[in-house]
Amino acid sequence: MGSAAGEEAYFQRGSLTWFAVIILSFGYYTWVVFWPQSIPYQSLGPLGPFTQYLVDHHHTLLYSGYWIAWLIHVGESLYAMVLCKSKGITNVQAQLLWFLQTFLFGIASLSILIAYRPKGRKQT
Repeated sequence: MGSAAGEEAYFQRGSLTWFAVIILSFGYYTWVVFWPQSIPYQSLGPLGPFTQYLVDHHHTLLYSGYWIAWLIHVGESLYAMVLCKSKGITNVQAQLLWFLQTFLFGIASLSILIAYRPKGRKQT
């Protein structure tokens, strides 16, 4: 077996900067998709007219893209579970944390898990 106790429960929180960017971006995207009439386009600088154009001419694409982005996050979360097992992370709490963090923050979390190299374990 050869894995240390700490490696079975390995978890690393992602960068707060990335998390803030993702939360703000996804929050804005959610606002644009579901409540476009409440957006103060004129107060958003160059982002305002661009967003208004997308809402006026491509709302169906925005709506579809929104749900596709969430589906991608689900896929990344499931892949995180596969990676946990292949890297010897067997602690259920650590696996749940990886799943949730990857579901919410996508590649910003998954890239940390991909880069993780457990000691004393061969990677295939």
